[in-house]
Amino acid sequence: MLKHIVMWKLKDQAEGGDKATNARKMKELLDGCKNLVPGILKFEAALAQPGLEATYDVVLYSEFESQAALDAYQDHPDHIAIKPFIGAVREARQCMDYLA
Repeated sequence: MLKHIVMWKLKDQAEGGDKATNARKMKELLDGCKNLVPGILKFEAALAQPGLEATYDVVLYSEFESQAALDAYQDHPDHIAIKPFIGAVREARQCMDYLA
């Protein structure tokens, strides 16, 4: 199994929305990707919660049965279609893939 974790810190203002608005939209876009390809075992997008420690605004925790499944997800047209919005609203991005 391959775990794929991505965290984004968002800009205060971008694409006509504030950070909270863009975070909610980003979560909706990511949630729409959870069943794109076979081999996705777990796919959870979450927003930073007020009152809990967080240095990033949005996180994606996902598990794939193989590198091929992750590659298929990365190359899927619906996943590629959300990248311009995410790129426009993010200030920073961190990613880690690892075998479990």
